[in-house]
Amino acid sequence: MISAENLLKLLDQIVPEPRIELNHSNPLELLMATILSAQCTDERVNKVTEGLFKKYKSAKDYAGADLAAFESEIKPTGFYKNKAKNILGAAQVLFEKFGGEVPDKMEELTSLPGVGRKTANVILGGWFKEPAVVVDTHVRRVSKRLGLTDSEDPEQIETDLQKIIPADRWSRASTQILLFGRYTCKAKLPQCAGCLFYNDCLSKGKW
Repeated sequence: MISAENLLKLLDQIVPEPRIELNHSNPLELLMATILSAQCTDERVNKVTEGLFKKYKSAKDYAGADLAAFESEIKPTGFYKNKAKNILGAAQVLFEKFGGEVPDKMEELTSLPGVGRKTANVILGGWFKEPAVVVDTHVRRVSKRLGLTDSEDPEQIETDLQKIIPADRWSRASTQILLFGRYTCKAKLPQCAGCLFYNDCLSKGKW
Protein backbone atom coordinates (compact mmCIF):
# COMPACT_ATOMS: atom_id res chain seq x y z
CA MET A 1 0.00 0.00 0.00
CA ILE A 2 1.22 3.50 -0.81
CA SER A 3 2.53 5.46 2.16
CA ALA A 4 0.62 8.43 3.50
CA GLU A 5 3.53 10.71 2.64
CA ASN A 6 3.61 9.62 -1.00
CA LEU A 7 -0.18 9.62 -1.25
CA LEU A 8 -0.42 13.24 -0.15
CA LYS A 9 2.58 14.29 -2.23
CA LEU A 10 1.13 12.83 -5.42
CA LEU A 11 -2.35 14.17 -4.70
CA ASP A 12 -0.87 17.66 -4.39
CA GLN A 13 0.78 17.22 -7.79
CA ILE A 14 -2.34 15.85 -9.50
CA VAL A 15 -4.96 18.08 -7.85
CA PRO A 16 -3.05 21.11 -6.52
CA GLU A 17 -6.12 23.29 -5.94
CA PRO A 18 -9.03 21.06 -4.87
CA ARG A 19 -12.41 22.67 -4.46
CA ILE A 20 -16.03 21.64 -4.10
CA GLU A 21 -17.58 21.99 -7.54
CA LEU A 22 -21.09 22.66 -6.27
CA ASN A 23 -21.75 26.40 -6.49
CA HIS A 24 -22.61 27.94 -3.12
CA SER A 25 -22.07 31.08 -1.06
CA ASN A 26 -23.19 29.91 2.38
CA PRO A 27 -23.66 26.65 4.31
CA LEU A 28 -27.39 26.44 3.55
CA GLU A 29 -26.74 26.57 -0.20
CA LEU A 30 -24.01 23.95 0.12
CA LEU A 31 -26.33 21.70 2.12
CA MET A 32 -29.14 21.94 -0.42
CA ALA A 33 -26.80 21.50 -3.38
CA THR A 34 -25.22 18.44 -1.79
CA ILE A 35 -28.59 16.80 -1.20
CA LEU A 36 -29.50 17.51 -4.83
CA SER A 37 -26.19 16.06 -6.05
CA ALA A 38 -27.10 12.48 -5.14
CA GLN A 39 -27.10 10.44 -8.36
CA CYS A 40 -26.64 13.66 -10.33
CA THR A 41 -23.69 15.56 -11.79
CA ASP A 42 -22.49 18.74 -10.11
CA GLU A 43 -22.84 20.50 -13.46
CA ARG A 44 -26.56 19.77 -13.62
CA VAL A 45 -27.09 20.67 -9.98
CA ASN A 46 -25.39 24.02 -10.56
CA LYS A 47 -27.80 24.78 -13.39
CA VAL A 48 -30.77 24.05 -11.13
CA THR A 49 -29.47 25.92 -8.10
CA GLU A 50 -28.72 29.05 -10.13
CA GLY A 51 -32.41 29.89 -10.06
CA LEU A 52 -33.23 28.03 -6.86
CA PHE A 53 -30.88 30.07 -4.69
CA LYS A 54 -32.34 33.33 -5.99
CA LYS A 55 -35.81 32.24 -4.92
CA TYR A 56 -35.04 30.44 -1.65
CA LYS A 57 -32.64 32.37 0.55
CA SER A 58 -33.34 30.94 4.00
CA ALA A 59 -34.42 27.76 5.73
CA LYS A 60 -37.78 29.43 6.31
CA ASP A 61 -38.16 29.98 2.55
CA TYR A 62 -37.61 26.30 1.84
CA ALA A 63 -39.81 25.19 4.73
CA GLY A 64 -42.68 27.26 3.34
CA ALA A 65 -42.31 26.06 -0.23
CA ASP A 66 -45.11 24.29 -2.05
CA LEU A 67 -44.06 20.65 -2.41
CA ALA A 68 -45.40 20.13 -5.93
CA ALA A 69 -43.87 23.36 -7.19
CA PHE A 70 -40.53 22.55 -5.55
CA GLU A 71 -40.53 19.08 -7.09
CA SER A 72 -40.93 20.68 -10.50
CA GLU A 73 -38.06 23.09 -9.84
CA ILE A 74 -35.57 20.37 -8.94
CA LYS A 75 -36.85 17.68 -11.34
CA PRO A 76 -33.77 17.84 -13.63
CA THR A 77 -31.59 16.49 -10.79
CA GLY A 78 -33.45 13.17 -10.71
CA PHE A 79 -35.14 11.39 -7.80
CA TYR A 80 -36.84 14.73 -7.30
CA LYS A 81 -39.74 13.54 -5.17
CA ASN A 82 -37.50 12.09 -2.50
CA LYS A 83 -35.06 15.01 -2.71
CA ALA A 84 -37.87 17.55 -2.40
CA LYS A 85 -39.26 15.76 0.65
CA ASN A 86 -35.82 15.68 2.28
CA ILE A 87 -34.90 19.27 1.48
CA LEU A 88 -38.16 20.75 2.71
CA GLY A 89 -38.06 18.47 5.74
CA ALA A 90 -34.47 19.43 6.54
CA ALA A 91 -35.37 23.10 6.17
CA GLN A 92 -38.26 22.68 8.60
CA VAL A 93 -35.95 21.15 11.20
CA LEU A 94 -33.36 23.88 10.63
CA PHE A 95 -36.00 26.54 11.11
CA GLU A 96 -37.64 24.99 14.16
CA LYS A 97 -34.67 23.47 15.97
CA PHE A 98 -31.59 25.40 14.88
CA GLY A 99 -32.89 28.92 14.36
CA GLY A 100 -32.56 28.60 10.61
CA GLU A 101 -28.80 28.06 10.83
CA VAL A 102 -26.92 25.04 9.50
CA PRO A 103 -25.26 23.31 12.47
CA ASP A 104 -21.55 22.48 12.55
CA LYS A 105 -21.71 19.15 14.37
CA MET A 106 -21.98 15.70 12.77
CA GLU A 107 -24.74 14.51 15.12
CA GLU A 108 -26.86 17.59 14.47
CA LEU A 109 -26.35 17.52 10.70
CA THR A 110 -27.24 13.85 10.42
CA SER A 111 -30.43 14.50 12.38
CA LEU A 112 -31.72 16.37 9.33
CA PRO A 113 -33.88 14.43 6.83
CA GLY A 114 -31.81 13.24 3.87
CA VAL A 115 -28.45 14.02 5.47
CA GLY A 116 -26.05 11.13 5.97
CA ARG A 117 -22.38 11.15 6.89
CA LYS A 118 -21.24 11.95 3.35
CA THR A 119 -23.37 15.09 3.10
CA ALA A 120 -22.52 16.09 6.66
CA ASN A 121 -18.80 15.73 5.95
CA VAL A 122 -19.13 17.90 2.85
CA ILE A 123 -20.60 20.65 5.02
CA LEU A 124 -18.17 20.19 7.90
CA GLY A 125 -15.07 20.16 5.73
CA GLY A 126 -16.20 22.32 2.85
CA TRP A 127 -17.73 25.19 4.83
CA PHE A 128 -16.80 24.93 8.48
CA LYS A 129 -13.23 23.76 7.76
CA GLU A 130 -13.50 20.94 10.27
CA PRO A 131 -11.50 17.73 9.68
CA ALA A 132 -13.82 15.57 7.58
CA VAL A 133 -13.43 12.70 5.14
CA VAL A 134 -16.00 12.69 2.36
CA VAL A 135 -16.65 9.23 0.90
CA ASP A 136 -18.58 9.13 -2.36
CA THR A 137 -18.48 6.65 -5.23
CA HIS A 138 -15.24 8.16 -6.59
CA VAL A 139 -13.46 8.08 -3.24
CA ARG A 140 -14.59 4.50 -2.70
CA ARG A 141 -13.30 3.41 -6.11
CA VAL A 142 -9.92 5.13 -5.89
CA SER A 143 -9.37 4.04 -2.29
CA LYS A 144 -9.91 0.41 -3.24
CA ARG A 145 -7.71 0.63 -6.33
CA LEU A 146 -4.87 2.09 -4.27
CA GLY A 147 -5.29 -0.43 -1.47
CA LEU A 148 -6.27 2.22 1.07
CA THR A 149 -9.26 0.07 2.03
CA ASP A 150 -10.74 -3.29 1.13
CA SER A 151 -14.24 -2.34 2.23
CA GLU A 152 -17.32 -1.34 0.25
CA ASP A 153 -18.94 0.28 3.28
CA PRO A 154 -18.64 4.10 3.22
CA GLU A 155 -18.30 4.42 6.99
CA GLN A 156 -15.54 1.80 7.11
CA ILE A 157 -13.76 3.50 4.21
CA GLU A 158 -14.02 6.79 6.09
CA THR A 159 -12.44 5.16 9.13
CA ASP A 160 -9.68 3.52 7.05
CA LEU A 161 -8.76 6.82 5.41
CA GLN A 162 -8.79 8.59 8.77
CA LYS A 163 -6.18 6.11 9.99
CA ILE A 164 -3.91 6.73 6.99
CA ILE A 165 -4.26 10.46 6.42
CA PRO A 166 -3.36 13.07 9.08
CA ALA A 167 -6.47 14.81 10.44
CA ASP A 168 -5.38 18.22 9.19
CA ARG A 169 -5.44 16.84 5.65
CA TRP A 170 -8.70 14.87 5.77
CA SER A 171 -10.84 17.41 3.93
CA ARG A 172 -8.25 18.42 1.37
CA ALA A 173 -7.11 14.87 0.61
CA SER A 174 -10.60 13.39 0.32
CA THR A 175 -11.60 16.19 -2.05
CA GLN A 176 -8.45 15.54 -4.08
CA ILE A 177 -9.23 11.81 -4.24
CA LEU A 178 -12.81 12.60 -5.27
CA LEU A 179 -11.71 14.87 -8.12
CA PHE A 180 -8.99 12.45 -9.20
CA GLY A 181 -11.62 9.72 -9.42
CA ARG A 182 -14.12 11.97 -11.22
CA TYR A 183 -11.74 13.10 -13.95
CA THR A 184 -8.88 10.60 -14.17
CA CYS A 185 -9.40 7.32 -12.32
CA LYS A 186 -12.85 6.76 -13.82
CA ALA A 187 -14.93 3.65 -13.26
CA LYS A 188 -14.91 2.20 -16.79
CA LEU A 189 -12.20 4.04 -18.68
CA PRO A 190 -9.54 5.22 -16.25
CA GLN A 191 -6.77 7.32 -17.76
CA CYS A 192 -3.92 5.04 -16.70
CA ALA A 193 -1.35 6.37 -19.17
CA GLY A 194 0.89 8.71 -17.27
CA CYS A 195 -0.97 8.26 -13.98
CA LEU A 196 1.34 9.01 -11.07
CA PHE A 197 -0.37 6.30 -9.01
CA TYR A 198 0.00 3.60 -11.64
CA ASN A 199 2.74 1.62 -9.87
CA ASP A 200 0.69 1.54 -6.66
CA CYS A 201 -2.63 0.67 -8.32
CA LEU A 202 -4.04 -2.77 -7.53
CA SER A 203 -6.14 -2.62 -10.69
CA LYS A 204 -3.40 -1.73 -13.17
CA GLY A 205 -3.42 -3.76 -16.36
CA LYS A 206 -7.15 -4.44 -16.24
CA TRP A 207 -7.96 -1.89 -18.94
